[in-house]
Amino acid sequence: MSLVITGATVLDQTGERRADVRVADGLIAAVGADLEPADGDQVIDASGLTLSPGFVDLHTHLREPGREEAETIETGSRAAALGGYTAVVAMPNTDPTQDCVSVVEFVRRQGQAAGLCDVFPSASITVGRGGEQLTPFAELSAAGVRLFTDDGNGVQDPLLMRRAFEYALDLDVTLAQHCEVERLTGGAVMHEGDCCSHLGLPGWPSLAEELMVHRDIELVRLTGAPVHFLHLSTAGSVDLVRAAKADRLPITAEATPHHISLTDEMLRTYSAIYKVNPPLRTMDDVTAVRDGLADGTIDAIATDHAPHVSETKEQPLDQAPPGMLGLETALGVSIAHLDMDLADIVGALSWRPAGIAGIDDTHGRPVQAGEPANLTVFDPTEEWEVVPAQLASKSRNTPYVGVPLRGRVKHTVLMGELTVENGTATR
Repeated sequence: MSLVITGATVLDQTGERRADVRVADGLIAAVGADLEPADGDQVIDASGLTLSPGFVDLHTHLREPGREEAETIETGSRAAALGGYTAVVAMPNTDPTQDCVSVVEFVRRQGQAAGLCDVFPSASITVGRGGEQLTPFAELSAAGVRLFTDDGNGVQDPLLMRRAFEYALDLDVTLAQHCEVERLTGGAVMHEGDCCSHLGLPGWPSLAEELMVHRDIELVRLTGAPVHFLHLSTAGSVDLVRAAKADRLPITAEATPHHISLTDEMLRTYSAIYKVNPPLRTMDDVTAVRDGLADGTIDAIATDHAPHVSETKEQPLDQAPPGMLGLETALGVSIAHLDMDLADIVGALSWRPAGIAGIDDTHGRPVQAGEPANLTVFDPTEEWEVVPAQLASKSRNTPYVGVPLRGRVKHTVLMGELTVENGTATR
């Protein structure tokens, strides 16, 4: 397939300019002013729109294998493409766990079969995410895994985590930590604070996150291995990472769209749609996370897309599972709630997460001739609201129904093929 995208404002890590872009044979063939379409070229008029490298999500729950009633790799990939994503890192919280080569390869094959975005499986740090025995890092690394995480559970044993860091350093892979000291969060429903006390619900203290952030910063200092901190949610965590980066430690971090846009006050409705892990925090925490993204302390915006079927989220707060959808709304939430230059927001959605995931040879690349044609075209000013029935995900657990969003994806190109055209998935 060959196509010419005309009239766009091209935005990438090299800057911003008005240009047309020709795509052929999976690559960007030319970038320049007033490109003439050749016979057979499909022409897309992108006047007034922004064209950037495709988005990369470091934190996607695709549920397959094991929980296909909530999401499949195909439906999650379609949601990703509609959100402007050309690549996602699939979290290992599956059944069976992505803790061996056979399951990792299954996830990769299913992503290839869907053909809507590149699906890069992560693997768990410990067998079954049980926190007791390390997975076969060397085998998984040889199978192409670049990111290891027990997401949903923090690795509680500091000695085991030290050994994991040492293996990761030798194999040139990255550990991604879910920061939670579980002895402090047993039975927790929401953030421990004034709102929690007023509602009489068990609380999750900020300290539970910050203790593990501190511990793993010191393990990085000891071993020299890199770490990526998942879904930071507290002001204290942001301060710890900022100080560690000042010490030039190999640390990266992400924040979710919901932790920059929603607070624990939402739980006053007792609706489990707002129950997430880590929990929504206070406005002071939200401001600190936004500031962390603005000054580069936090490197990436990652969705933590976590689909659940309706009947599970309709349970009482203490029984309902945590998590909410994120792939189709991440851009709209980010532009609406972050006081940042558009280039910095796109960087946090695209080339910076691509680098963390170790896939920046094919994704998040500059929009230049010869580069892989993984691209997103979006309207940064369009205001819109979520219509649940129009979501591509099998699940509907989004908190953004009736919430004004700004910025909407129009076209997504994966290796030269349109996966989204005029806001509609092509398959």
